[in-house]
Amino acid sequence: MAKKLKITQTKSVIDRPKTQKLTIKALGLGRPNYTVVHNDTPQIRGMINKVTHLVIFEEVEE
Repeated sequence: MAKKLKITQTKSVIDRPKTQKLTIKALGLGRPNYTVVHNDTPQIRGMINKVTHLVIFEEVEE
């Protein structure tokens, strides 16, 4: 089974740098309390690390 990451945006991107706004958009999020599921890859982990203060994530098995 492949590991997946459930990512939920917890804070708004208002008054954040443009790079953080683009990272949130690239993850498929848009506003607080949106949730997406992605494969656990180094690229996704890197994007989460960039906006870790705006999101929460957990590993899920599918």
